[in-house]
Amino acid sequence: MLTLYLLQTFLPLGLIAWLALAPPRSTTGFWIQSLATGVMLVAVGFVGIWTFPPWWTPFAFGALLVAVIVAGLVRRRSPPLWPQGFVGWAFLASFFGLTLYAANEVRVAWAGTATPDERVVDLASPLGPGVYLVANGGTSPSVNAHATLLDQSVPAHRLYWGTGHGVDLVALDRRGLRADGLLPADPRRYAIFGKPVIAPCEGEVLVAVDGLPDLPIPQMDRSHLAGNHVILRCAEADVLLGHFRKGSVRVRQGQGLRAGDAIAEVGNSGNTSEPHLHINAQEPGTADAPFSGAPIPIRIEGRYLVRNNRLVSPQRRPSP
Repeated sequence: MLTLYLLQTFLPLGLIAWLALAPPRSTTGFWIQSLATGVMLVAVGFVGIWTFPPWWTPFAFGALLVAVIVAGLVRRRSPPLWPQGFVGWAFLASFFGLTLYAANEVRVAWAGTATPDERVVDLASPLGPGVYLVANGGTSPSVNAHATLLDQSVPAHRLYWGTGHGVDLVALDRRGLRADGLLPADPRRYAIFGKPVIAPCEGEVLVAVDGLPDLPIPQMDRSHLAGNHVILRCAEADVLLGHFRKGSVRVRQGQGLRAGDAIAEVGNSGNTSEPHLHINAQEPGTADAPFSGAPIPIRIEGRYLVRNNRLVSPQRRPSP
């Protein structure tokens, strides 16, 4: 995650600074580099996870790019239309190639934000009141790390197929940040840690697992991918909620729940790089492979959530 945060911060700033401080002399070169920078900003805006810097950063990058382009146009005095030498043409070709690459990344990411043309399960918010950001969601690996599991040609994916339409949620504080610091090791410094998790649908508890530790960041438990978790059998699907805080699970196998009933608290157990809530819907799995059922897309509070969407959870209190 640290590498991603640094890349999505300094790559846009570097491209904008290059255009501002060393723009091409030719008009064609200037506009090709401006276009490449703009399209790359859009691509990074889609693919990046904007929990650090905060969610509004891509818009600030866009405004800064516009200001740089305007300033560059004001400063230009009778520039040549085309590059005048080999180096100029080489840079023009490179930025044209960057434009094509970034445009394809935007295309793939944009396609992954569309609601799938298949059965979708509607769920209530699984979290108490607050503002949350979608770290993973959508149908493309560009915007949802879980979507790689939709490819059943890879045998290892079959055990976890049901999580292929999974959604990961993190909480945002008043500054729009998900943690006190860039990547603090203590999970308690993350805004979502300890947040109440509530039933997103009426159903019966099929599985309830507790007792796994909350790990310091970035340690992960690859032997227990979902960590402390619950699987609910609701009317339309089985629903997995995972990565709970140790000792917080309040339900037991066979217990009936109403939507809004308290289940647990968000923690950092299992295969997680930092505290978040995982949720997905699926057809029933097997006893040996509970996450192997056919994946089902979900809507939460009527929305198909994709990476960087914000979810404002309503004032719905968990039942005592």
